[in-house]
Amino acid sequence: MKPLNPHNLILNTDSYKVSHYAQFPKGMTYASWYIESRGGDSNFVRFFGLQAFLIEYLSKGVSLEDVEEAKAVFLAHGLPFPEEGWRYIAQDLGGRLPVRIRAVPEGRVVPVHNPLVIIESTDPKVPWLPGWLETALLRAVWYPTTVCTVSWGIRNTIKEYLEKTADDPEAELPFKLHDFGARGVSSLESAGLGGMAHLVNFMGTDTVTALIYARNYYGAEMAGYSIPAMEHSTVTSFGRTGEAQAYRQMLETFAKPGALLAMVIDSYNREHAVGQIIGEELRELIQQSGATVVIRPDSGDPPFVVLRTVQTLEAKFGATLNQKGYKVLNGVRVIQGDGVNADTIRKVLFLLEQWGYSASNVAFGMGGALLQHPHRDTQKFAQKLHLVTVDGETYGVGKSPVDDPGKLSKKGRLDVIQDERGIRTVELPLDDPQPHPQSILQTVFETVRSSGATPGRRCGATAEAARDIYTSSVR
Repeated sequence: MKPLNPHNLILNTDSYKVSHYAQFPKGMTYASWYIESRGGDSNFVRFFGLQAFLIEYLSKGVSLEDVEEAKAVFLAHGLPFPEEGWRYIAQDLGGRLPVRIRAVPEGRVVPVHNPLVIIESTDPKVPWLPGWLETALLRAVWYPTTVCTVSWGIRNTIKEYLEKTADDPEAELPFKLHDFGARGVSSLESAGLGGMAHLVNFMGTDTVTALIYARNYYGAEMAGYSIPAMEHSTVTSFGRTGEAQAYRQMLETFAKPGALLAMVIDSYNREHAVGQIIGEELRELIQQSGATVVIRPDSGDPPFVVLRTVQTLEAKFGATLNQKGYKVLNGVRVIQGDGVNADTIRKVLFLLEQWGYSASNVAFGMGGALLQHPHRDTQKFAQKLHLVTVDGETYGVGKSPVDDPGKLSKKGRLDVIQDERGIRTVELPLDDPQPHPQSILQTVFETVRSSGATPGRRCGATAEAARDIYTSSVR
């Protein structure tokens, strides 16, 4: 039995898509789909991730070998296969996919209910192609965009509290939410896509795959940073009676002037670790080191645990009132890395503020809730057909379910513009294919064939702009 090629783009679809070519009107020569968030947890989304998909998948096209393999798979699977269309793409078009994709600039915050991507056919022989690509394209958009949106929302929350309670919010903000999610996602690709989506908003990560993806797809030399940090194994390996020695060795190794390091303290008894070992036995070593030691309490109810740890550290190391009248710990900080989500972060920050502590004292590590919990319906993503040409007539199409008005789709020739009213969707004349003068959509992928000429392809038109996503000025 011959193994199948998991990178065969023709197989990167849903089974029911395979017979759709024969279900559209026989005279259809053009079709256009759009992708949008139809609402969800946030009223805005921060668009991100399309560039990676274009480079890794769409730009590589298809081969005759891919066509033969897909034909065999789908026929055995019980489905018809549009062999003529795919052979035309592989042979006559050199494997290039005859579609045009326009999208909002990556990193842009857009209100929901606006198209983020429009994909249209550019060859009348295969107008069904954008629909075939929906499975892969929608997945490539919804996941990184949803992670980026979750991270962006948390960024706004932390920024709010830093602006109220910290002296230099902009300097602190980029490192206040650290990605702990690599081990909690379902795949390596999810770690890379979700991890680099988070880095649009912050600069702290332990997801190494995100660094690879950000460099390979967006040209970011180094998109994120980390610090030496303990885990429970490096504490428990000393045995329970050796807990203090584990911390001491960590400090003696990494606590240098100006350095940052993190120590987890809930392997046994958090109160004893922070109050006695760190706050008494190792206090002088920490104070004389010139480093900032970040304490990770983790276990327990996050708001209570963080507040209690901050209070204990204040009792042992002291605190200084900043210019806004909030207390900032001397030489130590706290990071909470367990049970962290948007709700617990807000609760922790609120509680600290109520007790007179600056948000400067705490950072957060977020894992599964950042990279794994988001799903397609978190922001209700969908791809819908909105415009077709059949027998020479171009007209708008859409769905309007009686039982769910929330699934009403847009129809007509669409564009997304930005004017004095903000970002919004407009419907253009059917007979004018030109973009609106104030359109924010950019052509990021295009294959066009005319008059028998060799097909030309445009891919990654926003690559240069995308590099700006990972500059500190944006984050």
